[in-house]
Amino acid sequence: MRAEGRNSPADILLTVDAGNIWRAAEAGLLQPIDSEALTARIPENMRAADGSWYAFSQRARMIFYAKDRVENPPETYEALADPQYKGMICARSSSNIYMQSLLASVVSHAGQDAATDWAKGLHDNLARKPQGGDTDQLRGLISGECDIALANSYYFARALRKPVKGLSDGIDAIGWVFPNQDDRGAHVNISGGGVAANAPNRENAIRFLEYLASDSAQAYFSAGNDEFPVVEGATLSDETAALGAFEADGLNVSELGEHQKEAQIIYDRVGYP
Repeated sequence: MRAEGRNSPADILLTVDAGNIWRAAEAGLLQPIDSEALTARIPENMRAADGSWYAFSQRARMIFYAKDRVENPPETYEALADPQYKGMICARSSSNIYMQSLLASVVSHAGQDAATDWAKGLHDNLARKPQGGDTDQLRGLISGECDIALANSYYFARALRKPVKGLSDGIDAIGWVFPNQDDRGAHVNISGGGVAANAPNRENAIRFLEYLASDSAQAYFSAGNDEFPVVEGATLSDETAALGAFEADGLNVSELGEHQKEAQIIYDRVGYP
């Protein structure tokens, strides 16, 4: 889109992770719009202040654990850095945007020094060198490679809905925690989109985004991709609902993009792979 400039045929950019969509806006690939429907339906912390992008689905970054090996699972992200969990945790690499966004949220809430201590503690508690995707972290619980894993909610919900090799058959042995329910709430990330800066069909693009915030489309996000809708009261799939209700972090997700570079610097500084 950047290379195509004014010749781009794109009307809309849809992507995953607040960091990605924030970068797209910073790069000038999106244009602000004014939509009463989107403003009314999408929570304020789930959209750009200037209307350049909106979230349409969300996922929680959850703590999963082997129920037969972990009697006292960590209840907060901060607890993942506690030495009592040394050698027990599976997590993705620092190059993964989910991990960058999680640390960015810690920076936003607690500052760089606390975020650095947390990243170092998490690194010290790893059961293995970071590898693979979120499903691989959950598989590590089944295989016994780790006792605790960080993963997005929809990877687990998907394995409830349909067979996932190396996970679904043993999924009853996995417990889960929505972290930080007594304070800031669980870290959430998004899928979202906005109108392209040079959209040739701007008005129809706006209408499409408004459709994505409708009850039917919000239900589809949950049923089709095992995610949580962003519109309050939208229908959840059975598998997503099975995870239970939770308190989400109210942080404006744009801050995940704003602190993303700092997060990567911190990971590099503490030697987190």
